[in-house]
Amino acid sequence: MARLPSDAFERPVVILTGFGHPTAICSAMEAYMFLCDWPRSQRDACHGFAMKACLAAVRGDIEPETAKGLFASWAERRGILAP
Repeated sequence: MARLPSDAFERPVVILTGFGHPTAICSAMEAYMFLCDWPRSQRDACHGFAMKACLAAVRGDIEPETAKGLFASWAERRGILAP
């Protein structure tokens, strides 16, 4: 049986990218990379908290589900969290 990465989310966060195309974010590393690619001009404090949490989860300092919650909250505020 394949082992999940230590930063994997129990269930993915599905966000809408491009023209409403759903994308599954399955780990803290994927979430962190997505946040890194977000335009600097559109970043806010919520973005910063989510980014720091995802990096902490990748390092094993916090649970991946904690980072997932912050990432999902950020995505919801940006209007890109899939229904």
